[in-house]
Amino acid sequence: MNKFSSKQVKRLVVGLGMVVASVAAQMSANALTATNTFQVTATITSSCTVSGSTLNFGSTIDPLATAVPLDGSSTLTVTCSNTTPYAVSLNAGTNAGGASNFTARTLKSGSNTLGYQLYLDSGRTTVWGDGTASSSTKSGTGSGSAQSLTVYGRIPSLSGVVPGTYTDTVTVTITY
Repeated sequence: MNKFSSKQVKRLVVGLGMVVASVAAQMSANALTATNTFQVTATITSSCTVSGSTLNFGSTIDPLATAVPLDGSSTLTVTCSNTTPYAVSLNAGTNAGGASNFTARTLKSGSNTLGYQLYLDSGRTTVWGDGTASSSTKSGTGSGSAQSLTVYGRIPSLSGVVPGTYTDTVTVTITY
């Protein structure tokens, strides 16, 4: 058995350490590198959604005591991606006899009818439609957050109306 003195072990450890350091320095000096680049991409598309709440002219309308015209309003909620231009159109409803027959917007209860109109403005002068037949659309630019648009409705007359629950369904279209 060989026995090393602690002095010899220390010298051996120091010597090995110097060899390792020398080899590491030589490897570092001889190391080669190469570089390149790569692309990072993301494509964001324009996007919009629209929803609406019920326009309710009232649930207990007395045709003999209610002043006309009878006005109501509803809110559409439009959410479009930031900077996306949009236009919101409304059709004439399911009871008008045609998608662009805006002068014939009609609420129905069975075979009974009640005329009404939808407008872009609170003064109820600009018919909200699809841009045809003297109607207009509502344009805007998306912000990435929900935007509220008011639909102004009017029943011009209750003359001769038959009691009942009157309804119509209007399709909202957003073009972007």
